Amino acid sequence: MTSAPLAARLNIPSGPLFFPVTAYGPDGSVDLDTYRTHVRRGVEAGAAAVFACCGTGEFHALTPEEFDRCVRAAVEAAEGRVPVVAGAGYGTALAVRYARLAEAAGADGLLAMPPYLVVAGQEGLLRHYREVAAATSLPVVVYQRDNAVFTPETVVGLARTDGIIGLKDGLGDLDLMQRIVSAVRSEAPGDFLYFNGLPTAEQTQLAYRALGVTLYSSAVFCFAPEIALAFHQALRGGDDTLVEKLLDGFYRPFVELRAQGRGYAVALVKAGVRLRGLDVGEVRPPLHEPTEDHVKQLAEVIERGYALLEEAK
Repeated sequence: MTSAPLAARLNIPSGPLFFPVTAYGPDGSVDLDTYRTHVRRGVEAGAAAVFACCGTGEFHALTPEEFDRCVRAAVEAAEGRVPVVAGAGYGTALAVRYARLAEAAGADGLLAMPPYLVVAGQEGLLRHYREVAAATSLPVVVYQRDNAVFTPETVVGLARTDGIIGLKDGLGDLDLMQRIVSAVRSEAPGDFLYFNGLPTAEQTQLAYRALGVTLYSSAVFCFAPEIALAFHQALRGGDDTLVEKLLDGFYRPFVELRAQGRGYAVALVKAGVRLRGLDVGEVRPPLHEPTEDHVKQLAEVIERGYALLEEAK
């Protein structure tokens, strides 16, 4: 656990937010040595934070014991250089259990995933996240997506809750996000954080930035950190030419390839990490591996992305 407050550290986006994949060995068990290497390389490459055991890290596929070991390994690999945020989810009781495991493992914060399966009303959602936030001293970022979609009034309630510091949006409804930002600004002023959490968030970050949302997750950082970092720096520095070249020549082709298979937001990323020389194993069921042709196309997209960086020098 790092000493500085999480919100303050995340509010200075020095680099992309890194969501490492979870490494598995040939027998399918968690490979902690490879996982530590993956996390350490990401931190050394310029990540601003490590979000361990979240969506890209196959939170859904990990047992509580594996989750505990992975969060501890991420904290060890980060060595306090950047904050480590861990996932927490399922029903309220299990989400609280994961939250407490993450705190004991040394995490700096929590990313609260949507509740499992149920489609709850706003009152129930608010109660769920408040109970998760009250379960530990860790600051919480709430993840909006799928069956956890909030009205502006509910987000105001979240922002007024002790321990909840931000909202990560994986829905992509910009009209709703604008109303949420406006409502919180008017009714719960403070330093509430917002994150673009869409898959391959770089593709939509220009639009989110117009809403004042500067923080975003980067799955690409897992396998092409130089490209992700160059895009992040170009976006912050106003280098529109490089931003557009990377969007047109790398990110759009990657997103179109990702759309070719269900679960590719994780499986294709993991394949990319393997292509770049680190054997993190395959995804666990119910996800499945990309086809051989799709992996070949991915290699070509990655090669094109690095070529664009060389041209920009």
